[in-house]
Amino acid sequence: MTLRRTLRLTLVSALLSALAIPALAQQERLNARQVAALVQSFYDQSTSFQAEFRQQQYTKVYDRTEQANGRVVFEKPGKMRWDYAEPNGQVFVSDGEKLTVYQPPEEGERHGQVIERPMNEHQLPQAFSFLTGTGRLDRDFRFRLLDARREGFRGGYVLELRPREPTPQYDRVLFFVRIMERNGQRAGVIQRVLIIDSAGNRNRFDFSSMRFPGDVPDSRFRFRPPAGTRRVQP
Repeated sequence: MTLRRTLRLTLVSALLSALAIPALAQQERLNARQVAALVQSFYDQSTSFQAEFRQQQYTKVYDRTEQANGRVVFEKPGKMRWDYAEPNGQVFVSDGEKLTVYQPPEEGERHGQVIERPMNEHQLPQAFSFLTGTGRLDRDFRFRLLDARREGFRGGYVLELRPREPTPQYDRVLFFVRIMERNGQRAGVIQRVLIIDSAGNRNRFDFSSMRFPGDVPDSRFRFRPPAGTRRVQP
């Protein structure tokens, strides 16, 4: 590991430990550009990110909300893996070039199915591109701050991002950000992401037990489906 990477990981670890204490009260509220810059600079200092997640997915046409949870890991450039806990059991894996989606068998089925598709055709790699090192907030989005109290996120910031280039995957993304400070260093740590598409569907992720471990084995971003799994063309 290089000295530069060691120093970056040390700084990330020190800032992340601030998650165990409340965010400091802000004498002066930050503007949208300042919040975005603190978020980008913090995640720029890490090559990977791991967390547990809780997901709430609202489908407007059916007026239905589904919930799930699991673990996620990101690594630059372009790699990520979402492992859903049972009974969901889905797996989303990107090796930086393509996205593999595994869906386990439903009730009455013997085998599940697996789908492979380009990363730019799915919502998750597009909305989380800043975590995989394939996007930048200031380059790829227009942003503004929403009323954090109205959004139910007192003491933090809610940063609304709209893509500069329209995408069918989503209309806007909301980052729920805590500004942490320790030993004079500030960091914008994302605790929740809400993805909203043009049809009004909402996909919310809440993160906990966040870690920035450095390098992740390449094998983590490979997936071998169970025997008998059907391959489906998207």
